[in-house]
Amino acid sequence: MIMTMDRQYSGGFRKLIAWQEAMKLAIKVYAIIGKFQRPHWHIVDQMGRATSSVTANIAEGSAMPTKAHRNTFYAHARGSAVELDNFSELCFRLKLITQMEYNDLLDHIARVTYLITRLMQSR
Repeated sequence: MIMTMDRQYSGGFRKLIAWQEAMKLAIKVYAIIGKFQRPHWHIVDQMGRATSSVTANIAEGSAMPTKAHRNTFYAHARGSAVELDNFSELCFRLKLITQMEYNDLLDHIARVTYLITRLMQSR
């Protein structure tokens, strides 16, 4: 019997609120950086890598056998969120994003960082 991805993989990291919020953040970041012009593609690349790293490290960490192993990946995810915070600041100072986009990104990054920290403190 062949199972669809939705049925087969509906559990695991997808149930983690930290991952869900990080995925929403990634979608938001990609929507914003999709509007950047060619001279700023290096920022697009870095922000894309950082936001993708947050979700990937949460997912990978959730599959690790021990708390220490999980927390290593969660710490990397939190570090990538801080990197994303840094690039959001740069984008704002370069006037690539509006005050509203900047505030929204910072709020969302802070939420994701908090959730990752709580995830590290659990289990």
